[in-house]
Amino acid sequence: MEQTDEVGTGAVAHRDVIVVGASAGGVEALRVLVARLPDDLPAAVLIVLHVPRSGPSALPLILSRVTNLPVRPAVDGEPLRHGRVYVAPVDRHLLLLGNRIRLSRGPAENGHRPAIDPLFRSAARAFGPRVIGVVLSGSRDDGAAGLAAIADRGGTTVVQDPADAIFPSMPLAALEHVNADKVLPLAEIGEALGDLCRLPAPEGQVLHDDPTLDAEVAMSDLGPITADELPGHPAGYGCPACGGSLYELIGKPVPRYRCRVGHAWSPESLLEEQAAALESALWMALRALEEKVVLSRRLAETNRLHGHTAARDRYRAQAEEAESASALIRNLIDQVGAAADGEAVYSTE
Repeated sequence: MEQTDEVGTGAVAHRDVIVVGASAGGVEALRVLVARLPDDLPAAVLIVLHVPRSGPSALPLILSRVTNLPVRPAVDGEPLRHGRVYVAPVDRHLLLLGNRIRLSRGPAENGHRPAIDPLFRSAARAFGPRVIGVVLSGSRDDGAAGLAAIADRGGTTVVQDPADAIFPSMPLAALEHVNADKVLPLAEIGEALGDLCRLPAPEGQVLHDDPTLDAEVAMSDLGPITADELPGHPAGYGCPACGGSLYELIGKPVPRYRCRVGHAWSPESLLEEQAAALESALWMALRALEEKVVLSRRLAETNRLHGHTAARDRYRAQAEEAESASALIRNLIDQVGAAADGEAVYSTE
């Protein structure tokens, strides 16, 4: 039977807001988790799965087939209600502002919109110790910063056992930065969430003002604020999304970078985006060199036909130099790809 009680913003006796983040391998992980949630769950569940920005998402339909709880795409402005599962729609950040859902086209984080960290931060800001944050299978280190914000505000943190995850990088990153309350195999998380919701929420937690948290939530909601107003210093790197200067945020357990307009990057995501930009630049250089080879040889042949020996030799030399440089660039592209294939920032060993 569907519960319709609205999640209030005042103090309550139990944890009643569950936020879940997943990326690579996340569809199967979410199916298992949601299937094991109790039908009388006294909490609202909000889910972000990193998906491409184009095309509709079938996740609400997929999840609705494994649970009696109503599963639906989140709707901007609707009140949060117990016993429902809300899924972030394509190309919108899912945020909690008070007890209402907010969908935003705010700046991407780690190249994603929707992204996990904006949801986690906004839930931590709105509900503090009433929040349970869950990090599931995924690549890179998304979700670690948001889970740290939940822990900092007295919330409960749950991480999928990395050994149980199809892609363990996100769980490993979360555990590197957060002393998780529970580390569980996927099959046990849904039932554990049902039990946690019925335990008393932590008492005595004083939620101090956090201007940085407030500013980052506002930034995700496209508020009129820029990263140079946050505590940090110029990082000396360019933003892969817009080319603007990045600021390294200080005073937070998880290192992060933001550009002036708010695009956010974790160290791992920034490194991968830089690698992609490097490879793109190398391919552009290779294309230019190959064009130079063809044009130089064509000019050499034209001058040969006209008996211009000196010009012919000059163009031939240019073609040979470009071919030699082209071979070097091809080797660099191969080396960059091999380094990316062998990279493992978060190891299961």
